[in-house]
Amino acid sequence: MRRLIIGMTGSTGAIFGVRMLEALKGSEVESHLIISKWAQRTLEHETRYTVEQVRALASVVHSQGDMGASISSGSFKTEGMVVMPCSVHTLAGIANGYGEHLVHRAADVVLKERRRLVLVVRETPFSEVHLENMLKLAVRSSRALCQALGRPPAHRDQDRDRGAEHEPGGEERDVSRSRTRMSASDIRDASPASLA
Repeated sequence: MRRLIIGMTGSTGAIFGVRMLEALKGSEVESHLIISKWAQRTLEHETRYTVEQVRALASVVHSQGDMGASISSGSFKTEGMVVMPCSVHTLAGIANGYGEHLVHRAADVVLKERRRLVLVVRETPFSEVHLENMLKLAVRSSRALCQALGRPPAHRDQDRDRGAEHEPGGEERDVSRSRTRMSASDIRDASPASLA
C-alpha cells in the first residue's frame, strides 16, 4: 500500500487539510497524519470539525512530540508529504533543517530521501524572509513545492467552513507579482496521485 504523510500546522486554512484527508479516505493511500498543537486550535476556531473527527479521517495518527515515530525514519517508505496548511514558522523550520516537532522531522526525512514535499504555505503577504525560505527549498530540492492558496474565513460565524469554497477553485490570485490560476484538480494532482 502507498503511504502519504499529511502535516497540519497552525496557520489559517485548516479546512484544506481536512479536505485532503477526506479525499484520501477510502483510497488506496495510507494517510499518516500529524496535527500540531496550533493546528488543533486553528481547526476548532475555523471549522465545525473537532480534532477527533479529523484524526478519524486518517489511517494512522502520530503525535507531534513523537520524534521516534515510524515516519521520522527514512527506512519507512512513503510517497512523500503534504503540509497543508503550512505556517511560515513550519516553512522556516523545514527550510533551515530545524526539527522542533514531528512535522519538521518528517519533512526533513522526506527531503533527505529525495521524496516529494508539498508545502501549502499560508499567512500572506509574504515577507522577504518567507520568500527566501521558499527559495531555499526550491533550490535545494526540486521536489519541494510551495503553493499559496486563497484565504478562507478565519472565524466561526455563518461562513464557517466556507473556506472549502475558496479551495483551489480557479480564482486568480496575485502572488509575488506573478499570476496563478489553480483548479480543484490541481490540488488533487499535486497530492496523492502525482506523488506516485
